[in-house]
Amino acid sequence: MREIEKLKEAILREYPRLTRESSFTFACHKGVPCFNECCGDVNIFLTPYDIIRLKKNLGISSSEFLGKYTISPFDENLKYPIVMLKMNDDKKKSCPFVGQDGCKIYPDRPWACRMYPLGLASPSDDSKELDQEFYFLLRESLCKGFGEDKNQTVAEWLEDQGINEYDEAGEEYKNITLHPFFREQEKGLEPQKIEMFFTACYNLDKFRNLIFQSSFFEKFEVDDKTRRQVKTDDYALLKFGYRWLRFALFGEKTIEVRKQVLNSKRQELKNKGKL
Repeated sequence: MREIEKLKEAILREYPRLTRESSFTFACHKGVPCFNECCGDVNIFLTPYDIIRLKKNLGISSSEFLGKYTISPFDENLKYPIVMLKMNDDKKKSCPFVGQDGCKIYPDRPWACRMYPLGLASPSDDSKELDQEFYFLLRESLCKGFGEDKNQTVAEWLEDQGINEYDEAGEEYKNITLHPFFREQEKGLEPQKIEMFFTACYNLDKFRNLIFQSSFFEKFEVDDKTRRQVKTDDYALLKFGYRWLRFALFGEKTIEVRKQVLNSKRQELKNKGKL
């Protein structure tokens, strides 16, 4: 993970910064000599929304997708769990979803794949040069797409690649990962909270089972409409998971505890002489 931090530092220091109005020349298609060559030996970080789209495309559960197609690297500097796409165990470390004709899950390809060759960077917390995110171009010698004659603005590329939908879906996840709680932590989450974060964000089928097959709704106030939505809609469940994490990790009042549960807890503490 230290290599990734070094790359981020280099991007912030050296790469030309683009706005949504900046233009660049690039195209990728089967006629480009390097077609498919960039889809291997690369770190693809998956967002919770990526996983929803991918597991639905493949027709499998989130548990099966995570077990078969991802890895979750451990690093003592990580403040919360992350998920990466697992490359094939071959010489090229090729992507499991790429064939001779290109990406086999193209309509639901991850955010990072949609963005390429654009990158998105954020200044560090102590940066005095910038106060907002910026785009940059990943100009790799392998890529021949920059020799094509298609010109577009950053905004046009984002629209064409369907990035805006992914950004909207990922906004709350970004807000959680950038929460002051994590900046103030010297170490990562304890194991129980790591599992909570991982389940609520990434393993939605397991999260759904946990809340519907336990006493969750007996302890917390959740309206009938939300219950119906999270039972069948993965995206609604993901947003509910974010509410749960804000409550459980940050102590925010995003979920209400039932009064009888609070009264019972107060009585328990009173009997133990702690209240």
